[in-house]
Amino acid sequence: MRNLLAGLALMGLAAGPLTALAQDTKFAQLGQELPTPNTYRTASGAPGHQYWQQQADYNIKVELDDKNQSLTGSETITYTNNSPDVLSYLWVQLDQNIFEPNSMSNLTKTGELKDKMTLQAVEYLTREEFDGGFKISKVTDRGGKALQHTINNTMMRIDLPAPLKPNQSFTFNVDWKNNINNQKTLGGRSGYEYFPKDDNYLYEIAQWFPRMAVYDDVNGWQHKQFLGSGEFALPFGDYKVSITVPADHVVAGTGELQNASQVLSSTQQKRWAEAAKSEKPVVIVTQEEATNAEKTKATDKKTWVYTAKNVRDFAWASSRKFIWDAMNVNVGGKKVLAMSYYPKEANPLWGQYSTEAVGHTLRTYSKRTIDYPYPVAISVHGPVGGMEYPMLSFNGYRPEEDGTYTDRTKYGLISVIIHEVGHNFFPMIINSDERQWTWMDEGLNTFMQYLSEQEWERNYPSRRGEPKDIVEYMKSAKNTQVPIMTNSESVLQFGPNAYGKPATGLNILRETIMGRELFDYAFKEYATRWAFKHPMPADFFRTMEDASGVDLDWFWRGWFYTTDHTDIALTDVKWYTVDSQNPELVNAQRREQLNSEPKTLSQQRNLQDISKTLVERKPELKDFYNSYDPLATTAADQQRYQSFVKNLSAEQKKTLEAGLNFYEVGFRNEGGLVMPLVVKMTYEDGAEEVVNIPAEIWRYNNDEITKVFVTEKPVVSFALDPYLQTADTDLSDNSYPRQLAPSRFELYQQQRQQQPNPMQQQRSTSRTSGSGAGSSAQ
Repeated sequence: MRNLLAGLALMGLAAGPLTALAQDTKFAQLGQELPTPNTYRTASGAPGHQYWQQQADYNIKVELDDKNQSLTGSETITYTNNSPDVLSYLWVQLDQNIFEPNSMSNLTKTGELKDKMTLQAVEYLTREEFDGGFKISKVTDRGGKALQHTINNTMMRIDLPAPLKPNQSFTFNVDWKNNINNQKTLGGRSGYEYFPKDDNYLYEIAQWFPRMAVYDDVNGWQHKQFLGSGEFALPFGDYKVSITVPADHVVAGTGELQNASQVLSSTQQKRWAEAAKSEKPVVIVTQEEATNAEKTKATDKKTWVYTAKNVRDFAWASSRKFIWDAMNVNVGGKKVLAMSYYPKEANPLWGQYSTEAVGHTLRTYSKRTIDYPYPVAISVHGPVGGMEYPMLSFNGYRPEEDGTYTDRTKYGLISVIIHEVGHNFFPMIINSDERQWTWMDEGLNTFMQYLSEQEWERNYPSRRGEPKDIVEYMKSAKNTQVPIMTNSESVLQFGPNAYGKPATGLNILRETIMGRELFDYAFKEYATRWAFKHPMPADFFRTMEDASGVDLDWFWRGWFYTTDHTDIALTDVKWYTVDSQNPELVNAQRREQLNSEPKTLSQQRNLQDISKTLVERKPELKDFYNSYDPLATTAADQQRYQSFVKNLSAEQKKTLEAGLNFYEVGFRNEGGLVMPLVVKMTYEDGAEEVVNIPAEIWRYNNDEITKVFVTEKPVVSFALDPYLQTADTDLSDNSYPRQLAPSRFELYQQQRQQQPNPMQQQRSTSRTSGSGAGSSAQ
């Protein structure tokens, strides 16, 4: 403890930083990094008064070949040029061409050989190549005249017979055929799964038709090749899709079914109508009906017709194995039909949770963004683990064959449904460019998923969102990280970078930097501004600042544009009290300090080894100083004190007598990322106080700062980030006095045997108990 001179205590503590450095780039405004505002996209982050976007309307007919697992389709596209530009050609996406043997995706896959390799790995390298690309048979204008076109990997350029001027439309036709991939062996975002026990297929069909690329005010044509990671950028439009399948198949599709009377039995139609009024799931196609359909394969066909308005894509699923349930969800006073399609292998898990999870997602997302605008929302179970499309999503997780499942499977199912259905908002409605910026859909959606999970049940085991859960990634090797603001196809550690880190950043903004009220208002404003439009990163950054009044450039720069991490050390604490200059009190304090000082080892041993000193043997050697007490209060001391007090104001006297404690606390930024300081002080009496200090405290010196805390009660300890709010990667230096930060290691056997899940163990115990009771009764 140190005493402050009264003058310093009263006048000097409000002084500025100890070292004022030139402003560092960590607090420089985002200037060159963001595009210049214009009449299309404003400085506030809102669409400008001349904002425009293109429209593409589709009329598609497609037939599923269940024997050969292929599609044959024809489409008519009407493309409307709402831009101020004259277009001489159009670009169409051929995403299915990723399955061509010589596609850029296949040719650029990396790999390595090892001295020992599994048989499965070698089989994968030597497997027969699958030809799943589009076979374009015809590209014609409205009148059937052939159009000049050029295919460049996953893109096709159609040369227009005449320039397409602003506010004009052009209609053309495309016929094609393609094989459907076995999703279980070849992967992909769509495909089929074969069920050998009943010799049936389940199809999840996406990226299945030639789709218009986006032309916008930022990129012109977005025709970056599809390599597999960067997803899709698509314009909005209206769809009519006619899907011909075996007559015993059930088809789920984007949009609303137009011909239920032709494809559903009268009983199923009644159930469908009942579901539209029910707040609990109603089964439309039962498990018994689906199981019966599995046993026979229809030779005739049915065509299911779906329409969808103002959507950016269309996906569908088809199988005779589908069970189908639905319920009504009230969103902003509007009825939405939440539905699930799944095979018997997914029960009982899916029947209990899927449709409820769909409804929960619609309600929670609508509360924080915009009211869900579409008439239906669908969850389909099949081979694809998780993928999203307008009004329809593909989701994984199924129980064991005996119907039991682990808690990880249960929560995995609920989470993936929340996530994929949530994608209706980001990016299906707030329509960001996934080919360029994965984080704008996956990161924002993962953040919303976290909030929705926490509203499902208390202490929900969310995988992403909490700052503590991103720490391992943030402190991983720099050569395995890239900034969030990296093109989708170049992202390393895709899950942590594109999902976890942006989601965590938004959570830190909401909880620690902005506060919930400001954040929620700004986030909802972003969703409202950019619903059914094409936002870019700058539009999000600017809107969050514009609607909240919080300067966040330092945060975007550090969290999104660099690979810096949070590691702030609490380096030192100096304790001061005010020197009252009352000689009686001051001298008593000093005497107490001297008496409490530890004796050195030499002093302790001298007391034992030296029986008498010379002065003790010869008292005549003593003089004035042998009896002088420097801590005795003299009349002169009292006179000086009275003179000092006489010149103080009433307020100064109050401060002097308050007995305040002053703590100079040092902080060092070791990770490079500036963050707010959340400091918990524990007092001598056990009480606690948490102080939240904005990140701007680092603006003069990004590396090392001190902060003075003034308290009435003595502080016994300081702790930094006590509630794990900032993703600090090293907690061992976050306390003073130092406390050990626990870590742990796991012991495991080299080979683990498959253990029964808890439900199976419970069943086994119940059966054993039951048989024992029966024997006793006999």
